[in-house]
Amino acid sequence: MKNNKSMMYLAISNLFLVFLGVGLVVPVLPQLKEEMNFSGTTMGMMISIFAIAQLIASPIAGILSDKFGRKRLIVLGMLIFSISELLFGLAQSTNAFFFSRALGGIAAALVMPSVTAFVADMTTIDKRPRAMGLVSAAISGGFIIGPGVGGFIAHFGTRVPFFVASGLALFGFFLSLIVLKEPKKHEINQMDFPKESILGILKNPVFSSLFIIILVSSFGLQAFESIYSIMATINFGFTTNDIALVITVSGSLALICQVFLFDWIVSKLGEMRLIQLTFFVSATFIAVIAFTTSHLVVVLSTFVVFLSFDLFRPAVTTYLSKNGGNQQGAINGLNSTFTSFGNILGPLAAGSLFDLNHFYPYYVSAMILLGTGFLSLFLTNMTSKKLLLKKS
Repeated sequence: MKNNKSMMYLAISNLFLVFLGVGLVVPVLPQLKEEMNFSGTTMGMMISIFAIAQLIASPIAGILSDKFGRKRLIVLGMLIFSISELLFGLAQSTNAFFFSRALGGIAAALVMPSVTAFVADMTTIDKRPRAMGLVSAAISGGFIIGPGVGGFIAHFGTRVPFFVASGLALFGFFLSLIVLKEPKKHEINQMDFPKESILGILKNPVFSSLFIIILVSSFGLQAFESIYSIMATINFGFTTNDIALVITVSGSLALICQVFLFDWIVSKLGEMRLIQLTFFVSATFIAVIAFTTSHLVVVLSTFVVFLSFDLFRPAVTTYLSKNGGNQQGAINGLNSTFTSFGNILGPLAAGSLFDLNHFYPYYVSAMILLGTGFLSLFLTNMTSKKLLLKKS
């Protein structure tokens, strides 16, 4: 049991290293935009290409994770992520940037579902919310430390954070290769559902309604989040250090909630009610950012929005893993796929809208998240009725 916990924490630490690497480069995006003379549309495309590659690779990676094991995909993903960050740091052309981002998307498709499935393999249903809270905390923790460290490292050069990210991922690759062990199937304690095809999973009302919600909400989330640093710089005059501080403090609050409060919140509200609550709260405070001129209100609203985002993600993952049975890889791969659909369209729309008017991404994101909140109420109610009819 003790060894299982050690393996679970090691798998989660790989996710932390990946997002630490991602967090390192967040503060330098505005400078990179200016250095390369990229438009908002190009920056949006750069983020979307990551999501396109992740979209294509995720279903395949999920199935391979169930078939060949979690460790192999985690190790391969860490190596590819290291290479992608190195190429991004060396890139001098738009195509080179796009290629490195595509590799990064493939790496994310390999690592994230496999780590999530690995953690699900290691936990019982009743301990799943806390474990998924730790998974999300690893992501938030990377973003907490990453931007602050990245802002400091950027003083040595705009590209230096990318090389550091590559080195961290390479360290994770060797650590996983040497230490990480595949969970033994007989140790897995979870509900034994019959395996279904991808199409069968999509037809299951337990998953289909949530996948629709994930798709639409990801668009709204990314429309705001993907170019937040650029919007904050131009719309409100935030410096690189300001952005790093805001993201760091926001991530710290999210980390505290995920580690110490997420399990309690889920026990009181349930995953679906928490998901719905995050939609309405984030939509409200994004609208506040769009209409305020106060820097303090912008900062406080940003804290609330990012906290909502960081509670939404583990709530979705926990809900899916509780119902995923022995197809954790496939379910989490589909989660990543539908998230990527929204991630492709969100940054593209945000970049194009930003070129038209610097406040349009706020308006669109708030409206979509508000609409998704109402959509989730309708779909979950409809799903409950279908399940009741099937039982009767």
